[in-house]
Amino acid sequence: MNEVIMVKIGMADLNIASGGETLKTMGLGSCVGLTLHDAQIGLAGMAHIMLPSSEIAREGQLNIAKYADTAVPELLARLKAGGANMKRLVAKLAGGAQMFAFASGSDSMRIGPRNVESTKLALAAHDIPIIAEDTGGNYGRTIEFSSLSGILTIRSVQNGVKEI
Repeated sequence: MNEVIMVKIGMADLNIASGGETLKTMGLGSCVGLTLHDAQIGLAGMAHIMLPSSEIAREGQLNIAKYADTAVPELLARLKAGGANMKRLVAKLAGGAQMFAFASGSDSMRIGPRNVESTKLALAAHDIPIIAEDTGGNYGRTIEFSSLSGILTIRSVQNGVKEI
């Protein structure tokens, strides 16, 4: 039996995988795990998006994987360079939880929902359809995405394991 090669994606990180490799990221709370897949050639990409917009960036060297508005175009560029056809790409999302309850209804505290909204807007700007998602709630997730099957496996303490 062949061992599956796991490509780990850290926080504010992104990468692509093919040939049956599996992409994995852990610790998705308010962060969004975005996966993109070209099923015809078995090429997949994943981004662990921390924040909605690079406009708030304060670091000297911008980490493009950290923000929805910069991570989506970068992941698309890497997939295209790997041979993906942009018209065949489909997206799946997980995460974007509201991890803490806040008394004020301040929009700045809604990081999870804003990450989901920004990721969806960035995908829409490139005409990438979202075919499945497991977003929201108030719990963390770990996800694995198969470059071969395009199945996104989501693990959480509260809800066990599910596939989308």
